[in-house]
Amino acid sequence: MKRVLFVCVENSNRSQMAEAFARIHGAGRVEAHSAGSRPSGRINPKAVESMREVGYDLSTHVSKSVDLFAGRDVDAVVTMGCGDSCPGIVAPRRMDWSIPDPRALPSDAFRQVRDLIESKVQELLASFEEPRMTAGPHPTDRNGKADDVPIQPC
Repeated sequence: MKRVLFVCVENSNRSQMAEAFARIHGAGRVEAHSAGSRPSGRINPKAVESMREVGYDLSTHVSKSVDLFAGRDVDAVVTMGCGDSCPGIVAPRRMDWSIPDPRALPSDAFRQVRDLIESKVQELLASFEEPRMTAGPHPTDRNGKADDVPIQPC
């Protein structure tokens, strides 16, 4: 089972919806979590309503700190484009989706962001299922050994 952590500053909108969609579309295949670098302590009521429209109860979620995941291995860390950092989280895959913050958007625009998040989550889940090709050592490897590559903050 793949472990994914979605990170945003407040953990009240985008990362929460991404976690929800990963749970919906990756049920039984993905362990999804979300966190914030400066969690707000609450889930945006617009996010709760937006997810209710697609049949998911986001009101059961809580806004939590990325610090809770320090030292835990995950398969992927996904940031939402808010300049977050997630030190201490070990992940071979890191990506930033640069999704606009829907917090102050009208309902129709908020739904568009929700739908974009769903699409990106589905793409991520599909990428976990794609077979990885192995064609020998990476070109930057020396003497058949992989170089140590420092993990960059997300």
